[in-house]
Amino acid sequence: MREVRHKLAPLNPEFYSVTFGAGGSTQDNTLAAVIDIQQDRATTGIDAAPHLSCVGSTEEGIRDLLNTFKENDIRRIVALRGDLPSGMRDPGDFRYANELIDFIRKETNDYFTIEVAAYPEVHPQAESAAIDLVNFKRKVDAGADSALTQYFYNIDSYFYFVDRCQRAGIEIPIIPGIMPINNFSQLARFSDGCGAEIPRWLRKRLEEFADDAESLQAFTLDFLTDFTEKLITAGVPGLHFYTMNRIDPTLTICQRLGLIK
Repeated sequence: MREVRHKLAPLNPEFYSVTFGAGGSTQDNTLAAVIDIQQDRATTGIDAAPHLSCVGSTEEGIRDLLNTFKENDIRRIVALRGDLPSGMRDPGDFRYANELIDFIRKETNDYFTIEVAAYPEVHPQAESAAIDLVNFKRKVDAGADSALTQYFYNIDSYFYFVDRCQRAGIEIPIIPGIMPINNFSQLARFSDGCGAEIPRWLRKRLEEFADDAESLQAFTLDFLTDFTEKLITAGVPGLHFYTMNRIDPTLTICQRLGLIK
């Protein structure tokens, strides 16, 4: 973890987001990593942003975590509903992310900057795009400061979503999520589960490379460099890279775009 973030530091990111395990299964290790990142902030200037999932959580447990964050000068949170792990029947004291955000605000006022999730291509469990937008607005109204989107490869879906949000009176920054492509079959399975569309033309191109990892990497780096450049040119409020601790593709894309400081 330390090596990963030190290699990413030349990008001068605003924060490193750190994922908690489903239902808090890896929270102890995550908390140690988050505190370590925040302790480095004095020299790096880069914040830690732990993911805080309400699935399987209690008010007491969340309150304790918030106090631990405050004790360690952690001031940014990515507040999520999360997925109910297999075999877990009790969702805890919070059903949805807006309830978690509302609790955080009541407990800590404006101490934390709160990021939330957004789904340009609609949350996979939403009944409709309209209902999904209503649910997103609930999180914003509860006190979210900005949103990080699910990754996407259809650039129009992002701009259409932002336009719908603006017409609904949602004014927080909506930061596009970028997922480098390292393994097509793995990405396809994950995308089918989370509702992120791989456009048919792109899926067919990726399938052509089969086991040719070198050609796959060359093509995807070219595609995502162009894709990200279009987002930057359009004036997006930021970029959120899902590195999954595989940093080389992200670094290459950012080097090509001149984003390395």
